[in-house]
Amino acid sequence: MCHECGLVIMATVVVAETAKEFEEVLERAKKSLVVVHFWAPWAAQCSQMNEVMTELAKEYPHVIFVKLEAESVPEVSEKYEICSVPTFVFFKNCQKIDRVDGAHAPDLTKKVQQHGETAKQDLSDQLRKLLNSAPCMVFMKGTPQEPRCGFSRRIVEILNERNIRFCTFDILSDEDVRQGLKIYSNWPTYPQLYVNGELVGGLDIVKELAESGELDKTCPKEMGLEHRLKALTNKSRVVLFMKGNKTLAKCGFSRTIVGILNETGVEYETFDILEDEEVRHGLKTFSNWPTYPQLYVKGELIGGLDIVKELKKSGELLSVLKGETAS
Repeated sequence: MCHECGLVIMATVVVAETAKEFEEVLERAKKSLVVVHFWAPWAAQCSQMNEVMTELAKEYPHVIFVKLEAESVPEVSEKYEICSVPTFVFFKNCQKIDRVDGAHAPDLTKKVQQHGETAKQDLSDQLRKLLNSAPCMVFMKGTPQEPRCGFSRRIVEILNERNIRFCTFDILSDEDVRQGLKIYSNWPTYPQLYVNGELVGGLDIVKELAESGELDKTCPKEMGLEHRLKALTNKSRVVLFMKGNKTLAKCGFSRTIVGILNETGVEYETFDILEDEEVRHGLKTFSNWPTYPQLYVKGELIGGLDIVKELKKSGELLSVLKGETAS
């Protein structure tokens, strides 16, 4: 039994017994792929597909698999037009995105793989952005002002005792981040401390570093310009440093590159260099690139407007933006 949400957990498969529990699953796992098996205990094919789903859950731990007895929740079955069992419905951001009707294990596997990889990439991008949102990040239960477990309270005390500047993320506020970060970092418990996007460890390791005096060297007490620029270039998978923003560009070069990026349909963030002289001048040295706009993918400089134009002309731009090939 999951004591936080009241749902029954079977290995990595969730059993939702009511419409309310079903809605809670979708709400708590908005950014993840959710695969719901509408089944019936009297149907032998459902039992077979439950076994298939259990194996898929082991292979795709970032995907949420749900068993929902179709006849026990008629309002949900009617809403999603479930006419027979087994039926599998795929959800993302609480919206239906696909389905498999019948006991077709190959089709189910193929679609889980297809949608699961997309969801995994989306979550990985989100986690990467969070890890690099500050030089020193603590993922914990609760906040520094109101920790919600003893381990989280202790790690905050240790960092505060040493005047270490840090930011936090409450993993109880986002189930996708809470479960996804365990897989992403290969670290099963919380709290977790990251410095410059790299995992340091949990409370025991932080205690050891504090006792040895290494913690002060590991965690920056102030955010230097280089650390800040690294965090900014990694704040999203694709970041454009420009004059103005994507809504209101303040020079022709920036306006042109925004137009090109918008045509690709790829999501990106912008930073207005006119609002921060330190970044405006510092980034030129940091990247060894003297002009703006500057485009970064996964923290790596791609180039300015001329480079982006060349990539568009060669047909490589979309692949570069998706991180599928080097520039």
